[in-house]
Amino acid sequence: MVFVDTWGWLALADPEDHFHGEAAECYRAFGNQAGRVVTSNFVLDETFTLLFRRRPHQEAMRFSSGLLESPFIRVETVTDVRFKKAYDLRKKFFDKPRISFTDLSSMAIMSELKMTDILTGDDHFTQVGLGFRRIPAR
Repeated sequence: MVFVDTWGWLALADPEDHFHGEAAECYRAFGNQAGRVVTSNFVLDETFTLLFRRRPHQEAMRFSSGLLESPFIRVETVTDVRFKKAYDLRKKFFDKPRISFTDLSSMAIMSELKMTDILTGDDHFTQVGLGFRRIPAR
């Protein structure tokens, strides 16, 4: 299984993105079986906001609709309990103020689901010491 962060979705959606090829390869590797690609409603919120700024409207609509309708993508909801766990992580990582709350919520979900792999460009997933492995590795 792989968790896809906003960075991963944007790289996948934008053929002009420097990391598009790597993101597409990763998605192909994991996205061939239902439930192996995981993301969250918070990640999709962030993704859609940025996607509609970066890409033409019709292209952004097509990509976002595809995410929401895909039988291969599992969207986890940031529930009240998960929100609280993300907030606890915010307190724990007080020395890392640049980690977004969306990323903290992703960490909470990944920890709960015992996931390690994440399609992201963000170094802080590997810097927090929770056992996450960034894909593509750099």
